[in-house]
Amino acid sequence: MRKMQTYRLFALLMVVLAATSAHAQYSVLYNFGSKSGDPANPSFTGIVAQGRDGNLYTTAPQGGSMGDGGVFKITPSGTLNVLYSFDVTHGSAPQGGVTLAADGNFYGTTCAGGTSGSGTVFKITPSGSLTVLHNFTGGSDGQCPYGPPIQGTDGNFYGTTNGGGAGFGVVYKMTSSGVLTTLYEFDLTHGLQPFAPLVQGTDGNFYGTTASGGNNGSDAGVVFRITPAGKLTVLYNFDGGTHGGLPFGPLVQGSDGNFYGTTLSSTGPTGVVFKITSTGTFTVLHTMNGTTDGENPYAGLVQATDGNFYGVNSGGGSQGVGTIFKMSPKGSYSVLYNFDGTTGSTPDVTPVQHTNGVVYGDTRSGGTGNVTCSAGTCGVFYSLSAGLRPFVSLLPYSGKVGKTIEILGQGFTSTTTVSFNGTTATPAVKSGTYLTATVPNGATTGSVRVTTSSGTLTSNKRFRVTPQITSFSPTSGAVGTVVTITGVSLKQTTNVTFGGVKATTFTVNSDMQVTATVPSNAVTGKIGITTPGGIATSSGIYTVSAGGSCGNVGAECGAPILPPCCPGLTCVPASTRAFCENVTTPTKTSRTDLFFNPAKKIDKLR
Repeated sequence: MRKMQTYRLFALLMVVLAATSAHAQYSVLYNFGSKSGDPANPSFTGIVAQGRDGNLYTTAPQGGSMGDGGVFKITPSGTLNVLYSFDVTHGSAPQGGVTLAADGNFYGTTCAGGTSGSGTVFKITPSGSLTVLHNFTGGSDGQCPYGPPIQGTDGNFYGTTNGGGAGFGVVYKMTSSGVLTTLYEFDLTHGLQPFAPLVQGTDGNFYGTTASGGNNGSDAGVVFRITPAGKLTVLYNFDGGTHGGLPFGPLVQGSDGNFYGTTLSSTGPTGVVFKITSTGTFTVLHTMNGTTDGENPYAGLVQATDGNFYGVNSGGGSQGVGTIFKMSPKGSYSVLYNFDGTTGSTPDVTPVQHTNGVVYGDTRSGGTGNVTCSAGTCGVFYSLSAGLRPFVSLLPYSGKVGKTIEILGQGFTSTTTVSFNGTTATPAVKSGTYLTATVPNGATTGSVRVTTSSGTLTSNKRFRVTPQITSFSPTSGAVGTVVTITGVSLKQTTNVTFGGVKATTFTVNSDMQVTATVPSNAVTGKIGITTPGGIATSSGIYTVSAGGSCGNVGAECGAPILPPCCPGLTCVPASTRAFCENVTTPTKTSRTDLFFNPAKKIDKLR
């Protein structure tokens, strides 16, 4: 009996602990419209970015001292400062929020204003100095961007516009100095009206959505992939029904390599959460029940350090004005908070997890601010503490040995240490929330760990060490030839190719060397090596020659289609052709015989 009572008490304790760990503490940090010049009504896409100083930066399309929207900074505890108020000349209606770039500045867009009234791309420093990098004309360069550009691994910025081009929106590339190139003009069949910013996948391509268009007649939008050179592929056409439609929020690549997102729906359900692979395999993970779950998810998702995804619905829930939810990668769904108007309503913006572990976001309406707007109409900035572990974020999340990586976090001091998947690096601590470290020799793809006096912080994503091929030898040979490939970061090699043909036999000798056997059916071309960090491609061409692995004494040589001479032999010219000879021990080969019988095997004539 006593054992049974003990078991019941233990079980009850476990239930209490589980309930406590699942509890999420919601707090309103700031009510927009509380003072003159405040930003107001942050809306999609409204990306929130953490700066080097640990503060959060974003935009609101309305408010500011001129009424045309502004860029603002808010501390994790809720102190808000307007950095810049738009004035139409420099843009107006900044819908997109901002993204942090490697130079420490923030990049964003306005949907309107500028010299042509079609919007701008801008750069703004953490102190508020703004530079217009591009004025959209409404022509082939696009019009009315709703999302901020993101910085690609090549250092350029990539983004979308809602209109312009052929009238359906564009994808563009822009240098840091503002030189803009249109990569793709949407044509309705391949999508229409991209609202969300792009995301760069680990394969180097960019992924995004359009809110409408497509080729299945539903006009419910698409998921697309586009290369940095501008080749676009539609991965999925939404049907507007059970599979969702009208995706407004950005995609996020999960730790499993798949992409996750949300949609509204033109008919049927009140929104879905979906998963899609890089090749287009689509799965609905959850269909919203407007009353219990919330409805109309305009925002995207963020994958937090517990592996779950966090998002918001702009409507529905117990109060009818939106919810915050959590969902596992397999689709297990739970509501964490129901907005009630006073604490905010109509959240349209994708939440962000700060490196302190807390989730932050804002709402388009609700709140108590009443100085520059009527109470309940300006929105709030909020935090959600769900017991998530703190971490460090990286900029960027991939690079070669020797590249300087920016690391954001907290608690950094002069005694802080850094390692790349176990390989120690030397940090340069810039502040308590920002440091840099160079990718060390021998580093492999995996987590970056920063050890402070308070403990160890692990990166929220793997850092991918980019492999490099510097040389290979020999530069030609037949099937079966063993080739020595020299480079950097080769320790994790999983695949070797010759002209695109996979080698069935290879050996990783060290982090700087791999030996591989030229496979059957190999063709002349570049050598490729694949690791978890990416693909390295040789600058030179490996020539695959015909015949055996090497030419014996008397074998013809010297032509690209012929194998090289075996070790110890030299290709010796003879008249218009050449033959393999042992030059230290003449073979007395009959030139006439070889000339008229090139296939005849003659080692020596005595």
